[in-house]
Amino acid sequence: MSRPIILVPIDTRMKLIGTILGILNLEKNTDTKLSVFEPFKNLQNEIDPLQKHSFMYSDHSKKTLIPTTIPENHLDSLLKSGQIETFVEEVIILYYQYKKNTHTKKNHIILIPGLQATHNHPYALAINYKIASALDSEIIFVTDVDTYSCHKLQERIAILHSSFSNKKNIKITGIIINKINTQFKYSDHIYTNLTEINQCSSLNHKKNINIKKLCTNGPIPVLGYIPWTLKALAPRALDVCNYLKANIINEGAIACRQITLIKFYSGTLINMLPLFRRKSLLVISSNRLDLLVTCCLAEKNDTEISAILLTGRDNITTSVQKICKGTFQSDLPVFQIKNNNWRNALDLTKLTLEKLSGNIQIMQHMTTYITRHLTTKWISTVKPTEKKNYSISPSKFRDQLDNLARKANKRIILPEGEELRTMKAASISAQRGIATCILLGDPNKIKSIAIKNNIHLNEKIEIINPENIRQLYINRLVELRHTKGMDSIIAKKQLMNNIMLGTMMLESGAVDGLVAGTLHTTADTLRPALQIIKKKVNNLLVSSIFFMLLPEQVLIYGDCAININPNPEQLADIAIQSAQSALTFGIEPRVAMISYSTGLSGSGPDVEKVREATNIAKKKCPHLIIDGPLQYDAAVVHDIAQSKAPNSPVAGQATVLIFPDLNTGNATYKAVQRTACINSIGPILQGMKKPVNDLSRGALINDIVYTIAVTAIQSSIKNETLC
Repeated sequence: MSRPIILVPIDTRMKLIGTILGILNLEKNTDTKLSVFEPFKNLQNEIDPLQKHSFMYSDHSKKTLIPTTIPENHLDSLLKSGQIETFVEEVIILYYQYKKNTHTKKNHIILIPGLQATHNHPYALAINYKIASALDSEIIFVTDVDTYSCHKLQERIAILHSSFSNKKNIKITGIIINKINTQFKYSDHIYTNLTEINQCSSLNHKKNINIKKLCTNGPIPVLGYIPWTLKALAPRALDVCNYLKANIINEGAIACRQITLIKFYSGTLINMLPLFRRKSLLVISSNRLDLLVTCCLAEKNDTEISAILLTGRDNITTSVQKICKGTFQSDLPVFQIKNNNWRNALDLTKLTLEKLSGNIQIMQHMTTYITRHLTTKWISTVKPTEKKNYSISPSKFRDQLDNLARKANKRIILPEGEELRTMKAASISAQRGIATCILLGDPNKIKSIAIKNNIHLNEKIEIINPENIRQLYINRLVELRHTKGMDSIIAKKQLMNNIMLGTMMLESGAVDGLVAGTLHTTADTLRPALQIIKKKVNNLLVSSIFFMLLPEQVLIYGDCAININPNPEQLADIAIQSAQSALTFGIEPRVAMISYSTGLSGSGPDVEKVREATNIAKKKCPHLIIDGPLQYDAAVVHDIAQSKAPNSPVAGQATVLIFPDLNTGNATYKAVQRTACINSIGPILQGMKKPVNDLSRGALINDIVYTIAVTAIQSSIKNETLC
């Protein structure tokens, strides 16, 4: 089974490339396969995307990284318009495509670079949490400490722990701390400050982070601590030459010699000798050829400097070339640019690791260096969670709906085919492959509305003129309802109602499900279905559920729309139907029978009804995980469940909540929906022979889309296997 881990950057200036390549390199030391799934580019334009580095510098990543990036302009548009849930759903779709393409197997870790926080997008941390929750991913925080003291870093880690540890669907694996005891404020710039470079032995900026203390006392395990070093990351003379677009006078060992120090000099010869430092670049003016000759003589006497940079427009004279000829045949690189010294200084301070994109050697050194400072225990050891998590996030649930509906590939009739929201929902459903939607209505009117509102009606949308087919269902309607006094005249009149016509099409098998309600009341939508389609033989009644898309999980509420005051047998049937629906839609059913009392703490007819219904459901469906009576808080809050119902198999982790009557159920669903400002899908009818679902007259387009998906999934059910 694959194991997704999202790497969450918690600083605005940091980069994940080095950390990720270092982790990938750990594969050599374990029997675990590692790969990278990158769903989006970093929003900071100056930072290169991970694919560029991984493809160029890591043989490992060449084999495992598949580009599945959301286009940056699309990502930016979604975040700016507040469509975070849509963004997370797109990430989920890409993730499962990636898993399918890479054929992930057991012992496979998928690393996911988290979204980088910026000043324009400060909520990146919350988005990373949503992605982790939706993918049931572990979290590894990654931080740079170039601007933190030890105390501040400990405070930051404590805040992260308290912010994330109490959230559902979240598993914090640890934190990786980078750039410990860096010399410079912005250590991604190699030559940040030339004064600091010239005095590199001074460590005035060291933070002296006490890693041992953090490892021992921190609330989040430290998986790696990476000291800052210029030696592992220092560019070659060739890199500096290419960066400055310099003209090479003598190539020497330009591709091998590293530069960790830059020295500018224009003084006397006698004061020059202390500048001859190993791995230094000596910058001198081209009109000071005496200094060049001195450097060449020093090189011949094994006083090694990395390279010489000449600045200015003066050319090397023939006599100087003769003097330096022996040196030029050695390894000393010499190159020249026409700018003055101060311009060079400014250019060199802009040199960052990202601009060394051709230096495979630096990336290999960096990767090896980082790998040495990472632990491997967390990779090879997967600790089982203390308690299984039965919840599912809203984003993952919506993705499941799309996938299940696409797999079902059903035909859904929309009797209100001329209604604008219905048409838009049909278009979206067709584009996403959720279902083939049939719009009932005047084809000319529908096409005119589509053109005016820029609605695309593709081949997966059928338009049927109801006037052409009403007569086809008259005899069948009379046959079905003759015992109720139905004749051809009444049938013809009733079939003028598109809801009745659509229901007859469903009964005949011309379509697989029906969705309506944007222009009709619940009674007008459901009455034909209850008369024509009817309930399944084994069910006592038709009931309803709502999918409540809470911030951290999806719960099922039932019955909140149909049955006013069910008796114990009916309440048990509602519970079993709702559990079956949960299973159908990918939610593990753990049913809580809600009351104002928990366990044996209360009594009275209302409590006894719930208790009896629970016992009936257990007898009818022995494998069903159900408990009651339970109070709402005991059903869904783990800490309260521990005190009120410690031995309950459901308390604290319920996924299906069954209310004792319509008064309680409808009031609770509306209170939660409006107070928490959440979305819900429903009411979804259950217990009928064929699926018919009602929409609110205030339904949004997405509400209709997901109801179409739910209806398509319901129509694909062949055998109910719960009991």
